[in-house]
Amino acid sequence: MTPAKTWRRPPRKRVETVVAMLREHDPNPECALVHANPFELVAATILSAQCTDVRVNMVTPALFARYPDPATMAAAEPDELEELVRTTGFFRNKAKSLKGMATRLVEDFGGEVPRAMDELLTLPGVARKTANVVLGTCFASAEGVVVDTHVARITGRLKFTPHTDPVKIERDLMALIPREEWIAFSHRIIRFGRTVCAARKPKCDECFLRPHCPRVGVVDKPAKGTAKSSTKRATKRATKGAKAS
Repeated sequence: MTPAKTWRRPPRKRVETVVAMLREHDPNPECALVHANPFELVAATILSAQCTDVRVNMVTPALFARYPDPATMAAAEPDELEELVRTTGFFRNKAKSLKGMATRLVEDFGGEVPRAMDELLTLPGVARKTANVVLGTCFASAEGVVVDTHVARITGRLKFTPHTDPVKIERDLMALIPREEWIAFSHRIIRFGRTVCAARKPKCDECFLRPHCPRVGVVDKPAKGTAKSSTKRATKRATKGAKAS
């Protein structure tokens, strides 16, 4: 039976308590991506895919100095754009998305970032995560819940969702979390994931959510192909061989 079939919606009281405790410990959450306007945030969020915000913030000052607005980025030479974002990873695809995004803004939206979810989703490189980041941070518009790797991991550990697909996770969180908390909740969870509930070594002993977490002490299993998982498989094979002999 799949986790989704066995999952039970968490008690409303526990959800309310977790949301309140996050708010108490992080009363003024902010987007970690440094930006001066909606265009810069769209670009920075595109770059943040499979990359840390720290690295993105190291790259964007030079990027925005060279291309300060959609018109200049739309006219960028691909090679130059690629070089400026190289260290964020997947730089060719990201440069293509940046140029396409800027071009669409110029051609279809008068050089302005749209404020509607359906319009944002027409921009190359922009999916719901990016659209939610921009709408919430720049326009205080709660159209959904930002789901990045931290949000996916931690809400899974809290049993707020049984899913791994971002769209399904967002749907579950929108049903659980009050709409007025959607924007701040994501910022708080992301910060919490960076400082306390890490992927490999969560600081459960220091965690203020410990009394309300179903997975205290969790350590995620190593991915297939890692040294630990390979060693574990080798040990199992050796043990099985010894029993057979």
